[in-house]
Amino acid sequence: MGKSLIIVESPAKTRTLKNFLGPQYRIEASMGHVRDLPKKDFAVDVENDFAPTYEIIPDRKDTLKRLREAVKESDEIYLASDPDREGEAIAWHLQQALKLKSPKRIEFNEITRQAVTHAIEKPRVVDMNRVNAQQARRVLDRLVGYKLSPLLWQKVKKNLSAGRVQSVAVRLICDREREISAFVPEEYWSIVAKLTPKDRIEQFEAKLAQINGDKAEISNETEGNAILRELEGANYVVGKITEKEQRRNPAAPFITSTMQQEAARKLGFSAKRTMMNAQHLYEGIELGAAGHVGLITYMRTDSTRVAAEAQQEAREYIEKTFGKDYVPAKPRQVVKKGAQDAHEAIRPTSVMRHPDEMAQFLSRDQARLYKLIWQRFVASQMNPAVFDVITVDIKAGRFTFRAAGSTLKFAGFKAVYTEGRDTAEVIDEERPPLPKLSINEDLRLIDLVPDQHFTEPPPRYTEATLVKALEEKGIGRPSTYATIISTIQDRNYVVLEEKKFKPTELGFTVTDYLVQHFPRVLDVQFTANVETELDDVEEGKMEWHKLLRDFYGPFDKALEQAQWGPEGADRTCPNCGKKMVVKQGRFGPFLGCSGYPECRTIIKVEREKLAIAEPKETDIECPNCGRKMLLREGRMGEFLGCSGYPECKTTMPVEKKVGVKCPTCGEGEIVEKISRKRKVFYGCNRYPQCTFVSWGKPIDRRCPQCGFLLAERRWKGRLTGYKCISAECGYEERAARKKEESEDQFEETQALAS
Repeated sequence: MGKSLIIVESPAKTRTLKNFLGPQYRIEASMGHVRDLPKKDFAVDVENDFAPTYEIIPDRKDTLKRLREAVKESDEIYLASDPDREGEAIAWHLQQALKLKSPKRIEFNEITRQAVTHAIEKPRVVDMNRVNAQQARRVLDRLVGYKLSPLLWQKVKKNLSAGRVQSVAVRLICDREREISAFVPEEYWSIVAKLTPKDRIEQFEAKLAQINGDKAEISNETEGNAILRELEGANYVVGKITEKEQRRNPAAPFITSTMQQEAARKLGFSAKRTMMNAQHLYEGIELGAAGHVGLITYMRTDSTRVAAEAQQEAREYIEKTFGKDYVPAKPRQVVKKGAQDAHEAIRPTSVMRHPDEMAQFLSRDQARLYKLIWQRFVASQMNPAVFDVITVDIKAGRFTFRAAGSTLKFAGFKAVYTEGRDTAEVIDEERPPLPKLSINEDLRLIDLVPDQHFTEPPPRYTEATLVKALEEKGIGRPSTYATIISTIQDRNYVVLEEKKFKPTELGFTVTDYLVQHFPRVLDVQFTANVETELDDVEEGKMEWHKLLRDFYGPFDKALEQAQWGPEGADRTCPNCGKKMVVKQGRFGPFLGCSGYPECRTIIKVEREKLAIAEPKETDIECPNCGRKMLLREGRMGEFLGCSGYPECKTTMPVEKKVGVKCPTCGEGEIVEKISRKRKVFYGCNRYPQCTFVSWGKPIDRRCPQCGFLLAERRWKGRLTGYKCISAECGYEERAARKKEESEDQFEETQALAS
C-alpha cells in the first residue's frame, strides 16, 4: 500500500510534521507558489473576461518534477498549504500543475499533532471562492501595475512603477506631509502650581484648569503674567475630592496588524522583519529532544477568537502562577467586528512553553517576538487591572487648579504585560499617587510655573501608525502590510527618517500625477471598497469577473485620457493618421506619433497646454547672465538651468554635499554625482580644476595606515565597512553591527559583501 502524500509550502513545515506523523505519510514542500503570471508578459486577456495565463515559475520546475514522482507513489494526496487566500490559490495551482483529479484540501491553524490529525480526519475540496478572490486581486494588481508603470516612464521618469494599494499608501504619507507643511502653530500657555500640605512636605503638582468656572485658556505670555500677578498672595484650599475605582481590561490577543504595530513600538521591528520571524515560529523550531515544534498559531489573521482548549490551558497556568484572583469567572473571548473568523488569533501553541525556556533554541529576534506573543496572549486571559484614581480641585480665588493621582489596587493582567502606545501622553491611571488630602484643607504654595506651548502638527507616520491607518481605512489586508511598506521604500517613494516616514520628491511627483489622472484608483475609500468586494468574492457573494469589469471600465477611460493628454487627445499624426501622444524630451514635452518607430513625426507644443509641472526657481544666480537658475528634470536626473533659456543655455549640476573636504585640492567640497550610466559616484565640486573622484562615499575619517580619506563600502544598500580611497593602501575595516540586526544577519551580510 502506498503512502499518503502531504504537500506543504515550506521545508520547515515538513520537519515539524515529520516530528509527529507516522511513516505512512510522506511530506513534501512546494516552496510556495509553483505557477504565476509571467513576469515579462501582461498575460491577462482583457477581451476574454480577463482570463489570466499562468506559467510554471522557472525556479519551481525541479520542485514539480519531485512532486510528480511523489504523487505516482501515493494513494492519497493532501494539499496543506497555508490557511488563507494565497494558500488556497497555491493548492489550486498544485492541483492544476500536477493534474490531480481529487486531492484532499486540509488546513490547520497551528502545526501541532492535535490540529494536524483533526485536519486529516476532515478534509475538503479546494475552495474556488477563495481561489477566485486571490485571482481577482492578482489580476487587479497586474492591470494597474502593467498599465500605469509605462505611463509613468513616459510622463514622469523612466523605471518607475505604480501599485494599486502601494500607491494609495504613498498618498497617505504625502497627504500627511502636506498637512504638516501647511500647519500653523498656535501659542498657548499653562500654569502649574507646586503645592504641599501645610503640616508636612509631600509635594505634588496641580494644573490651572478653570477661571470663574470656565475652562482656562491662556493665549499668550501677557495673559499668563496677568494671572500670575493676580495669584500673588492667594490662598490655596482643597475644594473637591473625587475618588473612583477604574478598571482596565487587557488587550485582545494579537492579530496580524496589532502584532506588527506592537513589534514596531516595543522591539523596533519593521513589519517585514516581524512577519519573517513569525513565519519561522509558526513553521517550527528545533527544540532539542522535543524535535521540530511549531511555537505559534498562523500569523496572518484578523480574528481575535481563541480555541477553548487554549483558553483552558492559559487559565490553568494563570491560576498556578498568580492565583485564583487573576483568573476571570468566565474565559475572555473578544469578538472583532468584521473579522474573517477562519483562523484564531495569534497565540503560542502552548503557554507551557515559557519564553525564558524557549530562548535557548531561538535567535534573538525570534525570542523577543515569541515573548511578546506569549505575554499578550496570557494577559488577554487574565482579570482587569484595578486602580484607585483620585482627582482634587484646588481653589485659589477665582482660579481652580486640578491634580490627579492613582494607586494600583490590583495588578491583574499588568502582572504580565502592558500594551504600548503611540503617544507619550500621560493618562490618569499612570500618574503618581497624591498625598492624603481633605476638603477645605489649606495648602502651601511652593512655586508657580508658567510654560509656553505651541499646538503641534499631526505626526509623521511610523511603521506602527501606518499599519494602524491602513487597517482603519481598509487599505490592503494584514497579510499585505509588510509587502506594502517594504515596496514603497524600495521604490524610493518614501524614506524612514528617525523611524518616521517622509515622502521623497519622487513620491510627491508620482502621487500628484496619479491623483490628477487617476483619482478613483488613488481614492482611499474606493480602494477600501475593492477590498470589501474581494471579501465578497471569497464568501461567494460576488462573481470575480464582475469585480474586474466594474474596475477596468473607468480605469481604462482614465488611462486613455492620461495617455493622449489634453493637447494630444484630439490630435492625429499628419503623416500616418495615428494618434499623437505626449512625450518628454531633453528640451521639454512634445507630441510624438504613437506609430513610432515606423513613423517618427513630432509636433512641438506649449508646455502649459500639457499641464506639465514647471521647473522650480532657486536662489542661485546664473554665472553668465545673473538671472535665476531653475531646477529642471533631464534624462540624467535633476540639473540647474538658466531661466533665460534659450537666450542663455547655461546649466549646472545639482550639488549634494557629503560634508567632506576634497583630499586632493583641500578647497573644494565632495559632492554626489551621477555618471552617464546613471551610477552614483563622488567628486570634487571644483571640477575641472580638481579631478578627484571616488565610487565609495567618502567619510570624515582618515585611514590609520596612510592618512588618506576612508570611504563607505556597501552591499545592496547596507553599510558593511570602510575602505581607504588610496589604491596603494588597501586598508579595510568592518562596520559595527546595528542594534536591530542579529549577529547571524550581520555575519551573512559581511560574507556576501566580501
